[in-house]
Amino acid sequence: MSDQNPAKSRVVLVTGPAGAGRTTAIRALEDLGYEAIDNLPLRLLPELLSDHAAEARLALGVDTRTRDFSSSILTRFMAQLREQSGAPATLLYIDCRADVLLRRFSETRRRHPLAPSETPGDGIERDFELLAPIRARADVLIDTSDLNVHQLRDEIDRWFKPDRAAALAISIQSFSYKRGLPHGIDMVFDCRFLRNPHWRDDLRSLDGRDPSVASYVREDPHFAPFFDKVESLILSLLPAFIAEGKSHLAIGFGCTGGQHRSVMVTEALSMILAEQGWQVSIRHREMERRKSG
Repeated sequence: MSDQNPAKSRVVLVTGPAGAGRTTAIRALEDLGYEAIDNLPLRLLPELLSDHAAEARLALGVDTRTRDFSSSILTRFMAQLREQSGAPATLLYIDCRADVLLRRFSETRRRHPLAPSETPGDGIERDFELLAPIRARADVLIDTSDLNVHQLRDEIDRWFKPDRAAALAISIQSFSYKRGLPHGIDMVFDCRFLRNPHWRDDLRSLDGRDPSVASYVREDPHFAPFFDKVESLILSLLPAFIAEGKSHLAIGFGCTGGQHRSVMVTEALSMILAEQGWQVSIRHREMERRKSG
């Protein structure tokens, strides 16, 4: 990602594969005060920007259906735009796993725009191939594979809401290593060495927010040294991240099932940071998944 603060961007170019949530992202930016324009031919982008006042904020939607679409033209346009003084720009890529996109197209019975007479899988594969060079250059990448519409809008707010430009929004997430690392995480800590409440019959059905589970994990002699060092490390780094211009920091805690140890540590650290005045949001990925399922 570039060093600029996305919340200060005059222009946000939004792209990503069909079905990933690009339209939702554009509408969320529009709600934040951006003038939204979708699927404008690439050749008209320079003219559009020259016609708008320097203080205007634009959210421009582009995907592989856009007339005269070209990944090379698009990346060259972004490079030229960033060279212009007073016109900070952010390339926002809304991503999603292929299996989730395939399920979304199957559930809605929509045809893929790049494969109207073929299977959605063929269109998804073409979309990924065409967008790969752009994805690699994204300033902000939001993966919607495990997000609903409301969570995606929250992510857009976290990155682009103007009144957060001078602050550092901290997201702390728990997750299960069985399902892989969450996308977009800056710092990851492994909690699998801590004693596991799963092996206690009276604690197995509970989660890390329960006081009895939290107490059980805290009694592990390894917990206090680990947690104290993590807390000290993060608190020492936060001012440096702000000085760098970073507007969002995502921290992940993982364990085997994503229900007990990682949840407990996430809650404990979030409480400490919030008490010190930091802007903190919490997400328990596996618990959200079970609830939505």
